[in-house]
Amino acid sequence: MSHPSNLTPPSRVEDDEHDLHLNGGPRPSRAAAVHESIREEGETELKRAASALFWSAIAAGLSMSFSMLAKGLLHARLPDSDIGYLVESFGYTIGFLVVILARQQLFTENTVTAVLPVMSTPRIMQFLKLLKLWGVVLIGNLVGVAISAYAILYMPVFDAETHKAFLSLGHHIMENTGGQMFAKGIIAGWMIATMVWLLPAAGGAKIWVILIVTYLVALGGFTHIIVGSTEVMYLMFAGQASLGEYLFHFALPTLAGNVIGGTFIFALISHAQVRSDT
Repeated sequence: MSHPSNLTPPSRVEDDEHDLHLNGGPRPSRAAAVHESIREEGETELKRAASALFWSAIAAGLSMSFSMLAKGLLHARLPDSDIGYLVESFGYTIGFLVVILARQQLFTENTVTAVLPVMSTPRIMQFLKLLKLWGVVLIGNLVGVAISAYAILYMPVFDAETHKAFLSLGHHIMENTGGQMFAKGIIAGWMIATMVWLLPAAGGAKIWVILIVTYLVALGGFTHIIVGSTEVMYLMFAGQASLGEYLFHFALPTLAGNVIGGTFIFALISHAQVRSDT
């Protein structure tokens, strides 16, 4: 996965631009500098061993359960009102903060970072490496969230009211039709891709970028394959949803939407605008 915190810092990007300009070369746009920074990080990720990717992805899946935990805990203790919803939605951001700042592998970030090298040099081996990366990270993330959802349900930690709140989160997602899962997944994929694009130039404001973008995802009820899997798997382990409902009603439409929003829309457009300048 691309770890935005690993990307070239703003000072480095600016220095590279300055040096190129002094050496007589064309001065790249800021968008081109960000694109190159993310592309280089994507190249590094594509070369990583599958085992390293897998364990980091499991860690990310475990960490993403913090989003459900925080949102559920707030939901159980806040009134059922618009104000309550606005406050509890902040809980959604916690998992993303942990994963990104801890430099763990999250699938939806890979839909931008790892795909840029493939767009830059579209070769079959690059494409196969991308598919391997996506597959390993996605499976690792889902293993992590499954472990988390099962542990949250069966460990004697939370009271009945809190478990009821966790169940309500899953039921709320499953109220969407398959088409809504897909459409909301596109928007979520686009927004997470936007966050990844912003982080290299964010400097000390990285936390605020993560908070603002993921808070908007929560407010809009947009579907994210990893966060949503924690909530729907919790329902499934509690016997209130079937494996078929998880796979065909939630997971597949949401996954397709996330990939289309993050890769085929945002990454393609961002890549095209930079290549048009060269």
